Amino acid sequence: MYIIKNNSISTSESQERVLLVAVSVDKTHNRWPTDESLNELAQLADTAGASVVGRLTQKLPSHSKNFYIGKGKLDELIALQEDIGANVIIFDDELTPFQQRNLEEALKVKIIDRVALILDIFARHASTHEGKLQVELAQHEYLLPRLAGQWSHLERLGGGIGTRGPGESQLETDRRLINRKVQHLKKQLEDVRKHRMLYRRQRKKSGIPIIALVGYTNSGKSTLLNAISQADVIVEDKLFATLDPTTRRITLPDKSVVLLSDTVGFIRKLPPAVISAFRATLEELAAASVLLHVVDFSSNYAAEQCRVVEDILKDLEVADKPIITVLNKIDLLLDSGKKWTEDEAIEFFKTQEMKKENENAVIISATKGWGLKKLLEKVNNVINDIKPSTTESNP
Repeated sequence: MYIIKNNSISTSESQERVLLVAVSVDKTHNRWPTDESLNELAQLADTAGASVVGRLTQKLPSHSKNFYIGKGKLDELIALQEDIGANVIIFDDELTPFQQRNLEEALKVKIIDRVALILDIFARHASTHEGKLQVELAQHEYLLPRLAGQWSHLERLGGGIGTRGPGESQLETDRRLINRKVQHLKKQLEDVRKHRMLYRRQRKKSGIPIIALVGYTNSGKSTLLNAISQADVIVEDKLFATLDPTTRRITLPDKSVVLLSDTVGFIRKLPPAVISAFRATLEELAAASVLLHVVDFSSNYAAEQCRVVEDILKDLEVADKPIITVLNKIDLLLDSGKKWTEDEAIEFFKTQEMKKENENAVIISATKGWGLKKLLEKVNNVINDIKPSTTESNP
């Protein structure tokens, strides 16, 4: 049940048993295997504190309008859910309100989609006032179209994943009240945005360039920020371990000073409502002189993750900025039986296909500290190349 107290939604203490469901839609341009997408969904569920106890997939020409999956597969899902004792079912795509309502009626358990799961993790990890406002807005905009006939179903579903987050002392089913709340949150975030604009103008007057870290979630951005700036940003092997932006002052090899700013990681199927809610934070990218695109080079799907990041940067209209590709986590690909030096490791990976596709990419291991000197030299050169033109876009 959605119970909202003191601007946070209460959750159950016991670990939820989760069953994951995905539909593989026949699309020739889909380079991301369903199994890998479910692996990522399982990581998200783990980050949210749940235990994944089962998976179910189906190939279809398109998603079923009524149940997301086919009717026969729905019967199989009901039997599997009862057999393994799952009390939450998470779907790998955003469900329509109609699909979610039908699934809840058929399965009699809590139904969550990928968007609700991501928002739940955001709600768990937001620590600043701005971050909490952004999550609150995104959750309310997600819930708004699901108000009609929804809360009667949710009353029996308990707390846990999808129920953490913002709200009032009691969630009202009145659409007018939710709309009023959304407008209030937008006004608060607009005030935050104006404050950020003033702050950026002050930074622009100081002439200090901004370097923004971007990348797929869990690519190692926070580890890199810590390694370069000796910051103390939380680092966990979980998706979206850090949510709120962090900025640190660093010195480049030529003794010039720049600001290094971390941002929220990107992920597949990130809904427009989430990007819109985090507009104030993501506008930091527009103010950046250079973007460091951090890539998990150890991932089998590094190229696909790169495309996701590039597409989002295009949507944010910042893809034309100078971008340095940073191929991270090379230490995870080395033979552990050999003691590698930094030079040996970097030389070894210069022959890799993805490196050849990105000739200007810098190979590093943020954990080991490998390649950081070369990375800073690269940043130094790019910053010098874009002078004396302005080093910061107008906010």
